[in-house]
Amino acid sequence: MRCKITNKQLNPFMSFGKMPIANGFLNKNDFSKEFFFNMEIGFNEEIGLFQLNDHPKPETMFNKNYPFFTGSSVYMKAHFKMYAESLKKFLKSDSRIIEIGSNDGTFLKNFVDSYENVLGFEPSKNVADKAMKQNIPTENIFFNRENVRNFKEYLGNTDLICASNVICHVPDLKNLIEAVDLLLSKSGTFVFEEPYLGSMFERVSYDQIYDEHIYMFSVTSVSKIFEKFNFVLVDVFPQITHGGSMRYVIKRKNFKDKSDNVKKTLITERDRKLDKIESCLNFKENCELSKLKIIKKIKAFKEEGKSICGYGATSKSTTILNYCNIGTNLIDYICDTTTEKIGKFSPGMHIPIKNMDYFKKNQTDCVYLFAWNHKDEILNKEKDFKGKWFSHVEV
Repeated sequence: MRCKITNKQLNPFMSFGKMPIANGFLNKNDFSKEFFFNMEIGFNEEIGLFQLNDHPKPETMFNKNYPFFTGSSVYMKAHFKMYAESLKKFLKSDSRIIEIGSNDGTFLKNFVDSYENVLGFEPSKNVADKAMKQNIPTENIFFNRENVRNFKEYLGNTDLICASNVICHVPDLKNLIEAVDLLLSKSGTFVFEEPYLGSMFERVSYDQIYDEHIYMFSVTSVSKIFEKFNFVLVDVFPQITHGGSMRYVIKRKNFKDKSDNVKKTLITERDRKLDKIESCLNFKENCELSKLKIIKKIKAFKEEGKSICGYGATSKSTTILNYCNIGTNLIDYICDTTTEKIGKFSPGMHIPIKNMDYFKKNQTDCVYLFAWNHKDEILNKEKDFKGKWFSHVEV
């Protein structure tokens, strides 16, 4: 695959093997029709960009039955409220605000009462419909150069464009940045936050890699990418969400007030060699060791006669289960709160998804915490569970 920013051919340094759609929870009669792709990873040293070398079409991933709702997490609702408050310094009373990948409107809900010109772009129909039912202005289309041209009142007049865990989903970054360029006012701000490459390497949280996460950004890669389009990275803020994320603040290139945070983080990344393939090869080795370790742990539980279930039918769990070849011979079921997943089976390994009542009535000896990035929220909710929690990531 070629990098769409530099047009450079990328050779894979690692393969996770055949992988299904991460959020493709399916019925039993659909097993024979399941889609798989070869999940290989490449690294572009010219811009320091870590990316999938192949991926399904966005329309395959983000469709009318997308089984993820931002508002399902109490923690994430609180996070987005604070995120929204931090951005109001960029706004005036008549400012126009756009969110890319606005999901069920959890983030934009923090603006609609105070600002008249608020708009979300959400390609997945079911979550877009939920936002619209809550009176959050939402367009059920992809955010791209072609589509944004139709919103003439926003062209060159948008003071704030924001996103969260979305920009890494967009295969054509060039098109996306050109769409931002069309919309943003001269003094406008583009702010987005994404899972952070440095945190993934540090935690060996390889489950951050799946079909939707086409890129894993660093401060180095974001800075170099946006420079190519006459934008400048003016500030960065580390976040604890998703096991370690980074918030990026982008302005047009003539903006002079650049934070020291960017310079300091670029130096740190250079010291950690996050801009070199060397760090990727070290990550690959750590992934292989992590895989062996978690398989050994699960098999030891089974040899002791212990029963095991999973907690959280997450996108990330798809990578873990398929990469480590963990099926119903090792895990009995996975419990989840999402209606669209309950009663179906996990992508690839076909482990049944059960509701939380089933978990309480059929508790196992051990629980694989797939939603490890929500550990505190989950353990607080499941105080009555007396078994053993475990994960491939130390949290």
